[in-house]
Amino acid sequence: MQIKDLTKKYNGNPVVDSVDLEIPKGKVISFIGPNGAGKSTVMGMISRLIARDSGLVAFDGTDIEKWKSKELSKRLAILTQSNNIQMKLTVRELVAFGRFPYSGNRTTKEDEEIIQQAIAYMELEEFQDRFIDELSGGQRQRALIAMVIAQDTDYVLLDEPTNNLDIYHATNMMKIVRRLCDELGKTIILVLHEINYAAFYSDYICAFVDGKVAKFGTVKEVMTKETLSEIYKVDFEILEIEGKPLSIYY
Repeated sequence: MQIKDLTKKYNGNPVVDSVDLEIPKGKVISFIGPNGAGKSTVMGMISRLIARDSGLVAFDGTDIEKWKSKELSKRLAILTQSNNIQMKLTVRELVAFGRFPYSGNRTTKEDEEIIQQAIAYMELEEFQDRFIDELSGGQRQRALIAMVIAQDTDYVLLDEPTNNLDIYHATNMMKIVRRLCDELGKTIILVLHEINYAAFYSDYICAFVDGKVAKFGTVKEVMTKETLSEIYKVDFEILEIEGKPLSIYY
């Protein structure tokens, strides 16, 4: 996926300003940066949920705007920050929505097998007949990820997947993200506020400031005292745990 000169303005003010970025395939890439840096807006334009003002998002060599929605949804899945489900759905019914781009409302035997595999992968078998509104926050997040797995796309976009989760469930969510990449070969793009999750579970980090790319590179290239202090305007120290840089700030 290539992003070139991507721009978005609201009321004449640029919130994303001439962003150039190439997303490496089969890796976990985290977008970090302070509030209002443009992370979620870039994510929205990559997924076509937000219209761009100018620039290009090329997906498999073709402008993403030229993809038919049905075909794009077989290649790219997104979970936004707000996934308030109003319908009375069981876990299995929710996961089945992942097969909609392939079979519509009439699931095939193959679809049913894929749905069950996704439920099993997320260890939700004992909850599959339970209604979504009866689940804990962590269980609900796992059900949403199971739906994405059932959608069977190469790219998975997650906008703040750890938001509103406690440390235990947030850590488990990041372990799941890592597994999706390592075991299923997905390219994962995340928006994260917790930079140590980005450091520990990502392959690459893209840091945004004022709608622009401030730094893009491997975790070790971005997670430096100088870079983080410049981006967040606070003092940082970098520690290393299991060969990975983690930050403390003060």
